[in-house]
Amino acid sequence: MIAGWWRVDEQLTNWIGRQEEVEDLITEWPAAALQATLGFTDPPLREGDELPPLWHWLYFLPTVLRSDLGTEGHARLGGFLPPVPLPRRMFAGGRTEFVAPLRIGQTAGRRGTVVSIEEKQGRSGALVFVTVRYEVTTEAGLALREEQDLVYREPASGSEVSPPGTDPIPPGAWIRTIIPDEVMLFRFSALTFNGHRIHYDYPYVTQVEGYPHLIVHGPLTALLLADLANRNGPDRVRSFSFRGRSPLFADNSFTLVGGMEDQNQARLSVWSHDRRLAMTAEADF
Repeated sequence: MIAGWWRVDEQLTNWIGRQEEVEDLITEWPAAALQATLGFTDPPLREGDELPPLWHWLYFLPTVLRSDLGTEGHARLGGFLPPVPLPRRMFAGGRTEFVAPLRIGQTAGRRGTVVSIEEKQGRSGALVFVTVRYEVTTEAGLALREEQDLVYREPASGSEVSPPGTDPIPPGAWIRTIIPDEVMLFRFSALTFNGHRIHYDYPYVTQVEGYPHLIVHGPLTALLLADLANRNGPDRVRSFSFRGRSPLFADNSFTLVGGMEDQNQARLSVWSHDRRLAMTAEADF
Protein backbone atom coordinates (compact mmCIF):
# COMPACT_ATOMS: atom_id res chain seq x y z
CA MET A 1 0.00 0.00 0.00
CA ILE A 2 1.17 3.51 -0.74
CA ALA A 3 0.67 4.63 2.87
CA GLY A 4 3.05 1.98 4.15
CA TRP A 5 5.59 2.76 1.48
CA TRP A 6 5.37 6.45 2.29
CA ARG A 7 6.26 5.86 5.93
CA VAL A 8 9.25 3.60 5.30
CA ASP A 9 10.79 5.15 2.16
CA GLU A 10 11.91 8.38 3.73
CA GLN A 11 14.57 8.95 1.10
CA LEU A 12 11.88 10.15 -1.31
CA THR A 13 11.59 13.38 0.66
CA ASN A 14 15.27 13.96 -0.15
CA TRP A 15 14.07 15.10 -3.59
CA ILE A 16 12.55 18.21 -2.02
CA GLY A 17 14.95 21.00 -2.88
CA ARG A 18 16.50 19.16 -5.84
CA GLN A 19 17.21 21.48 -8.77
CA GLU A 20 17.92 21.46 -12.48
CA GLU A 21 18.99 24.28 -14.78
CA VAL A 22 18.36 24.54 -18.53
CA GLU A 23 19.23 27.28 -21.04
CA ASP A 24 17.47 27.84 -24.36
CA LEU A 25 17.21 30.32 -27.22
CA ILE A 26 13.65 31.56 -27.76
CA THR A 27 13.42 31.03 -31.52
CA GLU A 28 10.67 31.79 -34.03
CA TRP A 29 9.94 28.31 -35.37
CA PRO A 30 8.26 26.63 -32.35
CA ALA A 31 5.91 29.60 -31.97
CA ALA A 32 5.05 29.54 -35.68
CA ALA A 33 4.48 25.78 -35.51
CA LEU A 34 2.12 26.19 -32.55
CA GLN A 35 0.17 28.88 -34.40
CA ALA A 36 -0.25 26.46 -37.31
CA THR A 37 -1.20 23.59 -34.98
CA LEU A 38 -3.94 25.63 -33.33
CA GLY A 39 -5.16 27.18 -36.58
CA PHE A 40 -4.27 30.71 -35.51
CA THR A 41 -4.00 33.15 -38.43
CA ASP A 42 -2.17 35.89 -36.51
CA PRO A 43 0.98 37.34 -38.08
CA PRO A 44 3.95 35.14 -37.23
CA LEU A 45 6.05 36.18 -34.25
CA ARG A 46 9.37 37.75 -35.18
CA GLU A 47 12.51 38.66 -33.26
CA GLY A 48 11.66 41.03 -30.44
CA ASP A 49 7.98 40.00 -30.26
CA GLU A 50 6.59 38.95 -26.89
CA LEU A 51 5.64 35.30 -26.36
CA PRO A 52 1.95 34.84 -25.49
CA PRO A 53 1.23 33.49 -21.99
CA LEU A 54 2.32 29.88 -21.41
CA TRP A 55 4.08 29.58 -24.77
CA HIS A 56 7.34 29.20 -22.85
CA TRP A 57 6.25 25.53 -22.60
CA LEU A 58 7.64 25.17 -26.15
CA TYR A 59 11.16 25.74 -24.84
CA PHE A 60 13.53 24.31 -22.17
CA LEU A 61 12.51 20.78 -23.22
CA PRO A 62 14.47 17.80 -21.83
CA THR A 63 16.02 15.61 -24.52
CA VAL A 64 15.63 12.23 -22.86
CA LEU A 65 17.18 9.23 -24.62
CA ARG A 66 14.73 6.62 -25.93
CA SER A 67 16.38 4.05 -23.66
CA ASP A 68 15.56 6.24 -20.64
CA LEU A 69 11.79 6.30 -21.23
CA GLY A 70 9.26 4.22 -19.32
CA THR A 71 6.62 2.03 -20.95
CA GLU A 72 4.09 4.90 -20.88
CA GLY A 73 6.46 7.22 -22.77
CA HIS A 74 7.54 9.49 -19.90
CA ALA A 75 11.14 9.83 -18.78
CA ARG A 76 11.95 7.34 -16.04
CA LEU A 77 11.83 8.90 -12.59
CA GLY A 78 14.69 9.26 -10.17
CA GLY A 79 16.61 12.05 -11.89
CA PHE A 80 15.20 15.52 -11.34
CA LEU A 81 11.72 14.22 -10.46
CA PRO A 82 11.37 11.80 -7.52
CA PRO A 83 10.87 8.04 -8.15
CA VAL A 84 7.23 7.92 -7.04
CA PRO A 85 6.12 4.25 -7.18
CA LEU A 86 2.85 4.97 -8.98
CA PRO A 87 2.79 4.48 -12.75
CA ARG A 88 0.31 7.07 -14.05
CA ARG A 89 1.50 10.67 -14.20
CA MET A 90 -0.61 13.68 -15.20
CA PHE A 91 -0.29 17.47 -15.17
CA ALA A 92 -2.91 18.46 -12.58
CA GLY A 93 -2.58 22.25 -12.54
CA GLY A 94 -0.31 25.20 -12.17
CA ARG A 95 0.23 28.85 -11.39
CA THR A 96 2.34 31.28 -13.45
CA GLU A 97 3.32 34.88 -12.74
CA PHE A 98 4.48 36.83 -15.79
CA VAL A 99 6.98 39.33 -14.39
CA ALA A 100 8.46 40.69 -17.62
CA PRO A 101 8.01 39.83 -21.31
CA LEU A 102 9.85 36.82 -22.72
CA ARG A 103 10.72 37.69 -26.31
CA ILE A 104 11.70 35.93 -29.51
CA GLY A 105 15.47 36.09 -29.93
CA GLN A 106 16.32 36.12 -26.23
CA THR A 107 18.50 33.56 -24.53
CA ALA A 108 16.83 32.47 -21.31
CA GLY A 109 17.60 30.14 -18.44
CA ARG A 110 15.14 28.08 -16.42
CA ARG A 111 15.82 26.81 -12.91
CA GLY A 112 13.51 24.09 -11.58
CA THR A 113 13.15 23.14 -7.93
CA VAL A 114 11.11 20.32 -6.38
CA VAL A 115 9.25 22.12 -3.58
CA SER A 116 6.81 19.55 -2.17
CA ILE A 117 5.78 15.88 -2.26
CA GLU A 118 2.41 15.02 -0.74
CA GLU A 119 0.35 11.85 -0.49
CA LYS A 120 -3.46 11.99 -0.72
CA GLN A 121 -6.31 9.55 -1.09
CA GLY A 122 -8.70 10.00 -4.01
CA ARG A 123 -11.74 8.22 -5.36
CA SER A 124 -9.48 6.14 -7.62
CA GLY A 125 -7.05 5.24 -4.83
CA ALA A 126 -3.69 6.56 -3.72
CA LEU A 127 -2.40 9.81 -5.18
CA VAL A 128 0.95 11.54 -4.84
CA PHE A 129 1.27 15.23 -5.75
CA VAL A 130 4.67 16.66 -6.66
CA THR A 131 4.98 20.43 -7.01
CA VAL A 132 7.85 21.89 -9.00
CA ARG A 133 8.74 25.60 -9.09
CA TYR A 134 10.37 27.12 -12.17
CA GLU A 135 11.98 30.51 -12.64
CA VAL A 136 12.83 31.78 -16.12
CA THR A 137 15.37 34.58 -16.41
CA THR A 138 16.98 36.58 -19.21
CA GLU A 139 19.78 39.15 -19.23
CA ALA A 140 17.17 41.66 -18.07
CA GLY A 141 16.31 39.60 -15.00
CA LEU A 142 13.35 37.47 -13.93
CA ALA A 143 10.78 36.94 -16.72
CA LEU A 144 8.37 34.51 -15.05
CA ARG A 145 7.94 32.18 -12.12
CA GLU A 146 5.72 29.13 -12.23
CA GLU A 147 4.59 26.20 -10.13
CA GLN A 148 3.44 22.95 -11.74
CA ASP A 149 1.45 20.29 -9.88
CA LEU A 150 2.05 16.73 -11.09
CA VAL A 151 -0.16 13.91 -9.86
CA TYR A 152 0.80 10.23 -9.77
CA ARG A 153 -1.93 7.59 -9.69
CA GLU A 154 -2.34 3.84 -9.25
CA PRO A 155 -2.72 1.56 -12.32
CA ALA A 156 -6.10 1.57 -14.03
CA SER A 157 -8.47 -0.99 -12.58
CA GLY A 158 -11.25 -0.66 -15.17
CA SER A 159 -12.99 1.85 -17.38
CA GLU A 160 -12.05 5.51 -16.95
CA VAL A 161 -15.16 6.81 -18.72
CA SER A 162 -16.67 9.75 -16.85
CA PRO A 163 -20.44 10.20 -16.76
CA PRO A 164 -21.92 13.14 -18.69
CA GLY A 165 -22.61 16.39 -16.87
CA THR A 166 -26.15 17.25 -15.87
CA ASP A 167 -26.03 21.06 -15.99
CA PRO A 168 -25.95 23.23 -19.12
CA ILE A 169 -22.69 24.85 -20.12
CA PRO A 170 -22.71 28.28 -18.45
CA PRO A 171 -22.83 31.45 -20.53
CA GLY A 172 -19.80 33.70 -20.81
CA ALA A 173 -18.69 36.91 -22.49
CA TRP A 174 -15.88 35.00 -24.20
CA ILE A 175 -16.60 31.66 -25.85
CA ARG A 176 -14.63 29.48 -28.24
CA THR A 177 -15.30 25.91 -29.36
CA ILE A 178 -12.43 23.57 -30.22
CA ILE A 179 -12.58 20.22 -32.00
CA PRO A 180 -9.31 18.44 -31.18
CA ASP A 181 -8.33 15.77 -33.68
CA GLU A 182 -5.51 13.26 -33.67
CA VAL A 183 -3.28 15.50 -35.80
CA MET A 184 -3.59 18.41 -33.35
CA LEU A 185 -2.67 16.16 -30.43
CA PHE A 186 0.23 14.58 -32.32
CA ARG A 187 1.63 17.97 -33.31
CA PHE A 188 1.36 19.34 -29.77
CA SER A 189 3.11 16.26 -28.41
CA ALA A 190 5.90 16.79 -30.93
CA LEU A 191 6.21 20.52 -30.19
CA THR A 192 6.54 19.88 -26.45
CA PHE A 193 8.62 16.70 -26.93
CA ASN A 194 6.02 14.82 -24.90
CA GLY A 195 6.23 11.05 -25.37
CA HIS A 196 3.25 10.19 -23.15
CA ARG A 197 1.35 7.55 -25.11
CA ILE A 198 -2.12 8.59 -23.89
CA HIS A 199 -2.04 11.41 -26.46
CA TYR A 200 -1.26 9.43 -29.64
CA ASP A 201 -1.35 5.65 -29.01
CA TYR A 202 -4.98 4.53 -29.29
CA PRO A 203 -4.47 0.86 -28.30
CA TYR A 204 -2.43 1.92 -25.26
CA VAL A 205 -4.83 4.57 -23.96
CA THR A 206 -7.91 2.38 -24.43
CA GLN A 207 -6.57 -1.05 -23.45
CA VAL A 208 -4.02 -0.15 -20.75
CA GLU A 209 -5.27 3.15 -19.34
CA GLY A 210 -8.98 2.39 -19.80
CA TYR A 211 -10.00 5.64 -21.50
CA PRO A 212 -12.40 5.77 -24.48
CA HIS A 213 -10.12 7.78 -26.80
CA LEU A 214 -6.88 9.76 -27.03
CA ILE A 215 -6.61 12.35 -24.25
CA VAL A 216 -6.20 16.06 -24.90
CA HIS A 217 -3.09 17.42 -23.15
CA GLY A 218 -3.82 19.39 -20.00
CA PRO A 219 -1.19 21.99 -20.96
CA LEU A 220 -2.83 22.39 -24.39
CA THR A 221 -6.18 23.08 -22.75
CA ALA A 222 -4.61 25.53 -20.29
CA LEU A 223 -2.73 27.29 -23.08
CA LEU A 224 -5.98 27.75 -25.03
CA LEU A 225 -7.66 29.23 -21.94
CA ALA A 226 -4.75 31.62 -21.42
CA ASP A 227 -5.03 32.64 -25.07
CA LEU A 228 -8.76 33.32 -24.63
CA ALA A 229 -7.97 35.63 -21.72
CA ASN A 230 -5.06 37.27 -23.52
CA ARG A 231 -7.16 38.12 -26.59
CA ASN A 232 -10.16 39.44 -24.70
CA GLY A 233 -8.85 40.89 -21.44
CA PRO A 234 -8.26 44.59 -20.76
CA ASP A 235 -4.46 44.30 -20.59
CA ARG A 236 -1.65 41.73 -20.82
CA VAL A 237 -2.04 38.71 -18.57
CA ARG A 238 0.01 39.18 -15.37
CA SER A 239 -0.75 35.83 -13.76
CA PHE A 240 -2.62 32.68 -14.72
CA SER A 241 -3.64 29.65 -12.67
CA PHE A 242 -5.52 26.52 -13.70
CA ARG A 243 -6.69 23.17 -12.38
CA GLY A 244 -7.68 20.09 -14.35
CA ARG A 245 -11.05 18.61 -13.39
CA SER A 246 -11.73 15.80 -15.89
CA PRO A 247 -10.19 14.61 -19.18
CA LEU A 248 -11.08 15.73 -22.70
CA PHE A 249 -10.86 13.39 -25.69
CA ALA A 250 -9.94 13.58 -29.36
CA ASP A 251 -12.73 14.08 -31.91
CA ASN A 252 -15.06 15.46 -29.23
CA SER A 253 -15.59 19.22 -29.14
CA PHE A 254 -15.01 21.25 -26.01
CA THR A 255 -16.00 24.81 -25.14
CA LEU A 256 -13.85 27.52 -23.58
CA VAL A 257 -15.85 29.98 -21.50
CA GLY A 258 -14.60 33.14 -19.80
CA GLY A 259 -15.34 36.66 -18.68
CA MET A 260 -14.25 39.40 -16.31
CA GLU A 261 -15.13 39.00 -12.65
CA ASP A 262 -13.96 42.49 -11.79
CA GLN A 263 -11.72 45.15 -13.30
CA ASN A 264 -8.54 43.08 -13.13
CA GLN A 265 -9.52 39.41 -12.94
CA ALA A 266 -11.19 36.91 -15.27
CA ARG A 267 -12.59 33.49 -14.51
CA LEU A 268 -12.46 30.79 -17.15
CA SER A 269 -13.55 27.20 -17.59
CA VAL A 270 -13.60 24.38 -20.13
CA TRP A 271 -16.57 22.10 -20.76
CA SER A 272 -16.68 18.82 -22.68
CA HIS A 273 -19.20 18.10 -25.42
CA ASP A 274 -21.22 16.12 -22.85
CA ARG A 275 -21.17 19.01 -20.34
CA ARG A 276 -18.47 17.83 -17.95
CA LEU A 277 -16.35 20.51 -16.28
CA ALA A 278 -12.84 19.79 -17.57
CA MET A 279 -10.75 22.71 -16.31
CA THR A 280 -11.08 25.91 -14.29
CA ALA A 281 -8.74 28.91 -14.43
CA GLU A 282 -8.20 32.48 -13.32
CA ALA A 283 -6.32 35.25 -15.11
CA ASP A 284 -5.16 38.53 -13.58
CA PHE A 285 -4.33 41.54 -15.73
